[in-house]
Amino acid sequence: MSDVVGWEAHAGAVARLRASYDAIPKGAPVRLAKRTSNLFRARTATQVPGLDVSGLAGVVAVDAQGRTADVQGMCTYEDLVDVTLPHGLIPLVVPQLRSITLGGAVTGLGIESTSFRNGLPHESVLEMDVLTGAGEVVTTRPGEDLFDAFPNSYGSLGYATRLRIELEPVPGYVALRHVRFDDLDSLAKAVEAVVEDGRYEGVRVDGLDGVVFDPREAYLTLATWSDEPAGRPSDYTGTVPYFRSLQHRETDTLTMYDYLWRWDTDWFWCSGAFGLHDRRVRRLWPRRWRRSDVYSRIIALENRYHVAARIDRLRGKPERERVIQDIEVPVARTPDFLRWFDAEVGMRPVWLCPLRASRAWPSYPLEPGATYVNVGFWGTVPIEAGARDGDVNRAVEARVTQLGGHKSLYSDAYYDRETFDRLYGVANQRRVKQQTDPDHRLTGLYEKAVNRR
Repeated sequence: MSDVVGWEAHAGAVARLRASYDAIPKGAPVRLAKRTSNLFRARTATQVPGLDVSGLAGVVAVDAQGRTADVQGMCTYEDLVDVTLPHGLIPLVVPQLRSITLGGAVTGLGIESTSFRNGLPHESVLEMDVLTGAGEVVTTRPGEDLFDAFPNSYGSLGYATRLRIELEPVPGYVALRHVRFDDLDSLAKAVEAVVEDGRYEGVRVDGLDGVVFDPREAYLTLATWSDEPAGRPSDYTGTVPYFRSLQHRETDTLTMYDYLWRWDTDWFWCSGAFGLHDRRVRRLWPRRWRRSDVYSRIIALENRYHVAARIDRLRGKPERERVIQDIEVPVARTPDFLRWFDAEVGMRPVWLCPLRASRAWPSYPLEPGATYVNVGFWGTVPIEAGARDGDVNRAVEARVTQLGGHKSLYSDAYYDRETFDRLYGVANQRRVKQQTDPDHRLTGLYEKAVNRR
């Protein structure tokens, strides 16, 4: 079991954070002092010292009886689960990748297979402490301006130092059913039915996600928590990537731990870019390095030195555009988006994850109680002759808006200012920012999120 840091150590870490804020020259922008980012965008180099968050990466306390945990903002979900799972508890939503931090999932937008019943990670936060742009650490709760505007603010309204979250009880195993659909309309209707009833063919569904390999080959994975394994649990940290099992097995069993991180080992399927779908390469790649954060560091090196891009140019290959996005569209419009995406972009496979928001959140205004489907796609496409870098992403943004959806902002965005302000509740954010950051020390959301070129 990972260690619990305790309240005294947490207080010391917050004191160091505030001291680092005071050390930033007056009027200079405030940002985290870290070399990496969960955002799939280039970070701007700066010589200004940043906020010291080095002591804010743990679990402060767990109340197993009350089913809550107090967690520091830089704590990863891997470390959090290592503390809560021995109590038979997990967060209501555990995003798919081990290195995602709790603060990152709340100020951004995390999602996972329990989101069809539990919403997004910020919906199970009971209170949080936030370092604002004014240098104050304030406690905020649901219904208060700062709390409600914080999700999808990406640090433009402050940084969470502590979050108190709800936990839910879980058993030791997960029974999986991989159900194939030959047409996307039938899949969408099945999603609606499961979200409404919480069951499929009479069996309870605790987790729901899916993969589209082709518009005529799509799967929903229906997960049911179980006290006993239905056969020997599978292990997809070895030679076979998890996503391939959907095509070859109708049922499966995983331990709860392995279910939570089933997508991390191969970064969904993106490990194929490093040759790891080839068993010969996979055998040579140490198991401990089959992790999303390792792949992410490799990508960061490529973004810095452009080795692969230079080799492609020498080979006469066209430059490529990154199309790394998670979008949400209403469930009834999901087949429309998937057919358009397959025809116009052509990336396969794509991930599906249904969700419902329990209430309105002004910075990411999904209709409360309505079912949406998150569609995730991560890769690159060649830039065609006469096109420019960003054209495919712009087309995705336009199509999502036409279908009444939204897209997450962790990656490249190309909206004009007026459209962005309308889609992401920026007027409300400005009002809150004026209260908590009157000198505008924190970078605004549009400046953080949008690729202005």
